[in-house]
Amino acid sequence: MPGKSRVEDVVEVIGEGAPGAALILCEHASHRIPARYDGLGLTPGAAVSHAAWDPGARDLALHLARSLDATLVTSTVSRLVYDCNRPPEAASAMPEKSELIDVPGNAALSAAQRDERASTIYHPFCNTVAAQIAARKDGGQPTALITIHSFTPVYYGETRETEIGILHDTDTALADAMLKASAKLPRRAVHRNRPYGPEDGVTHSLQIHGLANGLPNVMIEVRNDLLQTPEQIGAIGDELAQMIVPALIHLGLQTQGSAHA
Repeated sequence: MPGKSRVEDVVEVIGEGAPGAALILCEHASHRIPARYDGLGLTPGAAVSHAAWDPGARDLALHLARSLDATLVTSTVSRLVYDCNRPPEAASAMPEKSELIDVPGNAALSAAQRDERASTIYHPFCNTVAAQIAARKDGGQPTALITIHSFTPVYYGETRETEIGILHDTDTALADAMLKASAKLPRRAVHRNRPYGPEDGVTHSLQIHGLANGLPNVMIEVRNDLLQTPEQIGAIGDELAQMIVPALIHLGLQTQGSAHA
């Protein structure tokens, strides 16, 4: 994959300047908790659980970035410190509890503490994404915003049948085209706006980076039991590319000759 890579304190850019139409985000790529937050008071197990990050999502996003000649922007901080897919005013940006896991270090945060996290984690991430979008616009580069996530197979005791979720907000164009292409994957349980949808507050990145800039956008959720090994991640990545590439071509963001999948 062409392009430069760089890592800053809270955000990583991989394949900067890559020519592909996709700009990929992975907001929950890491379970790292900076030392200044003293582990948030979490148990060792909770600190690496799905509550703290999206297992497999970064590797999946990296596979897609390579397949699509895309630029990838990831957060390098646990979503329990700050969830970069939530606005600062949302309680879920710094949750006191995630599913069944209490987060002592997030209990009764002061306004100053919340502002510190937003200013040192959320805003640098958003500013990096904004800079990537601006550079692409300046260069006349077509762009589709794609965010990559994973989800737990069992949530509050309920087993989820969805394997791949194609999520959207008010702009459905990219999701519609991907869902149409999902006919190529008849054995895969691919669903619209499941296991989450806009009503769950999960489309913040799509709103501020995609919709606000007039970019086609989609959020992809993959059940994390399908992302346990490099082989599984590669297979799911290739399946996703079979939906993404035709969708990009359909929307006129990519030509048939430039397709890599």
